[in-house]
Amino acid sequence: MAEFEVATGAAELPADEDRGRGAAVRTAFEGLLQIRRLMNTGAADPEGAPADWERRQPVRAVALALEAAGVPPSAVDAAGRRTATGYCLGAAERTGVVRVEWLGPPGSGAGYAAEGALRRCAEVLRRLGWEALEYRGPRRHRYLEVEPPVAGPPRS
Repeated sequence: MAEFEVATGAAELPADEDRGRGAAVRTAFEGLLQIRRLMNTGAADPEGAPADWERRQPVRAVALALEAAGVPPSAVDAAGRRTATGYCLGAAERTGVVRVEWLGPPGSGAGYAAEGALRRCAEVLRRLGWEALEYRGPRRHRYLEVEPPVAGPPRS
């Protein structure tokens, strides 16, 4: 059996896109929530904060969360040309931080849709306990930086 591969939007769409991808994503996301329940046992809401596994693999965890929420990933073809509009993830400059962009093929209007699309991404991720802040880069290009919350002392 092939390993489930998350869709980061930075590569070709996974080969299983047409064959049960939705079911595979739901199963993987339920597994992630189960990890949270097992690892976050002392928390008031065990599913409400990223577990250690997610903190060690934030790009994979964020990609899974977005795809499970129905947010489409972007994609490129074998030549590196963008073929689909959606989220595109990569590591940010700081360790443990994920950069989320909204990208599409030339002429797709992805730049115009970025504000609303990134807002939706941020809402999905915040509900799952991630911190998501929007920034603007060169030429007012919007993107998010997503990271797990800083672990503080336990609340009494």
